[in-house]
Amino acid sequence: MSPERFARINQMLDNRQVDLTVCLDKVHMTNNIAAVLRSADCVGIHQIHAVWPDDDMRVSGNTASGSQQWVDTVKHYTFDEAHQAFKKQKMQVLTTTFSDSAVDFREIDYTQPTVIVMGNERDGVSAEAIAAADQHIIIPMRGMVQSLNVSVAAALVMYEAQRQREVANMYGTRRLDNDYCQTMLFEQGHPVYAKACQRKQIPYPAIDDQGQIVADEEWWDRMRAPNPKALVG
Repeated sequence: MSPERFARINQMLDNRQVDLTVCLDKVHMTNNIAAVLRSADCVGIHQIHAVWPDDDMRVSGNTASGSQQWVDTVKHYTFDEAHQAFKKQKMQVLTTTFSDSAVDFREIDYTQPTVIVMGNERDGVSAEAIAAADQHIIIPMRGMVQSLNVSVAAALVMYEAQRQREVANMYGTRRLDNDYCQTMLFEQGHPVYAKACQRKQIPYPAIDDQGQIVADEEWWDRMRAPNPKALVG
């Protein structure tokens, strides 16, 4: 791995926001999912959540998720399942919907642990997501249209969260666990070796503070061997 790529991956890991996420509530169009993932990566979101109740939707979503190697997608069959995960992390649940109690999305404090729930392209957010919300939020409209594309709306809210967190100096301090960071450094810094490890079922090695592989001779022998099992036992 080059020093430049090592530094860039580490910079990304240092800026990941583990307590800020987006939940796509039955969003199924692959171009929208991919666009949300791209925006999430840009603002430093570590993972997003997706409620996909049927297998067809999961196949569609997986296609889009595969185009993004930097942001994890946590899949749920129901919104209640997703909501339980958010409660464990003590996140405020913000649901985008028109209601009498909805407020301008810019009035929210995004420095708190937060999940932003975005609805699907046809029906919006589900009744379950509306009921579970700690606060309903809206994006003010001054034209004739009633709503934005889901990926555009998600990007607007995410960038407001980023702006607030930048002001609060919440970027630049690593909050991800070391095992995850080591995995990311190996897979993204040494992709050929990572694929070989997966194919040959060899454990990932450690990565040192220069971005280089730290492994003993046995590991290298197994990596070079056509059949690594022949060298075991």
